[in-house]
Amino acid sequence: MLGVLKNRTYRHLFGAQMIALLGTGLATVALGLLAYDIAGDQASIVLGLALTIKMISYVTLAPIAAALAERLPRRAWLVGLDLIRAGVAFCLPFVTEIWQIYVLVFLLQSASAGFTPAFQATIPDILTEEEDYTNALSLSRLTYDLESLITPMLAAALLTMVTFNTLFFGTFVGFFASALLVVSVILPNPKPTKPRGFWDRTTRGLKLFLAVPTLRGLMALNLLVASTSAMVFVNSVVIVRGILDLGERGLPLVLAAFGTGSMLTALLLPRILKHLPDRPVMLCGATVSALSLLSLTIFSQLGLLSLGTLMLSWFGIGLGYSGVLTPTGRLLRSAAAPEDRPALFAAQFTLSHACWLVTYPLSGWLLASHGLDAAGIGLFVLGCVGFVAALYLWRNDSSDGPVNQT
Repeated sequence: MLGVLKNRTYRHLFGAQMIALLGTGLATVALGLLAYDIAGDQASIVLGLALTIKMISYVTLAPIAAALAERLPRRAWLVGLDLIRAGVAFCLPFVTEIWQIYVLVFLLQSASAGFTPAFQATIPDILTEEEDYTNALSLSRLTYDLESLITPMLAAALLTMVTFNTLFFGTFVGFFASALLVVSVILPNPKPTKPRGFWDRTTRGLKLFLAVPTLRGLMALNLLVASTSAMVFVNSVVIVRGILDLGERGLPLVLAAFGTGSMLTALLLPRILKHLPDRPVMLCGATVSALSLLSLTIFSQLGLLSLGTLMLSWFGIGLGYSGVLTPTGRLLRSAAAPEDRPALFAAQFTLSHACWLVTYPLSGWLLASHGLDAAGIGLFVLGCVGFVAALYLWRNDSSDGPVNQT
């Protein structure tokens, strides 16, 4: 897997991704402390609205950003957005009002909505061999999971020496270093053979999704992934602290179980995908994730819910989560010509976050209003809807070639 790092361009981009992720993780910790410092007991409301702003910006702005990026050199686009993110991070320590948090979060996430899909679309243009690209996808998944485990520990260590506002300067350094690494390499810049109007460029990714059976199935699997992972991301703290009545140390353990499952799948997938097509692998991952969510309700009904069984369920969800998400880039890469990949990756970015925009509040509302069993069953049923739709929309293992739409 690490062999792909011999490619200098990819190595620099991978370094940029790692550093930026660490900076983002520090900002997440610092933002929660900043919200509490300003809003006190109302901090959860502030953070909830900030998360909603993040998701709305992702859903609405990613296709627009992809349309704008088509007319600009890719390297300049990525560097410019990194510098915008660095500038926002530099401003965050000086926030004194709640509304300032909302404005800066919107600016930060708007830049990320333009940066992330364009960055993801660049990798298959650099690593043209499928095996290399598969390894890069697994390496990227591992990076995300490791960041979620390492950053809280790093933040805790730094907070013993500095105030929380100083963490934002770590975020600034991360984004600025990312910009330096991106500007240090030459990036491919494929362009369409004929000019397209702004509306066509904005909607092109969605049109491609609707035209390709593989991608229609991926749209449905996005719903399953969002349903199962929302239970982990939104409700873990309530289950650990409120239902199981465990101490603060329980939350990192259950989140680590989820991350460990995800990392294990990411490590195994390059070898598995050499022998199996994407469809059975992704459907198997979806099945494992859904059944692991269902197991939570079964444990609860049998009176077996504990820290250990919760970790087991979260581990299974993590296994399936990575099993669906990691091969996604392979589907997008094979479904479009190089000049259409930014639009396609932006469409996937939008559609996947649109699902989370629904399942995040739904997950919290079901648990708060109807209890753990209702939340588990409700999200399981919603995930099954996505799974059945994927079976119907993506009916065989054949690989769809690039689609050229006028």
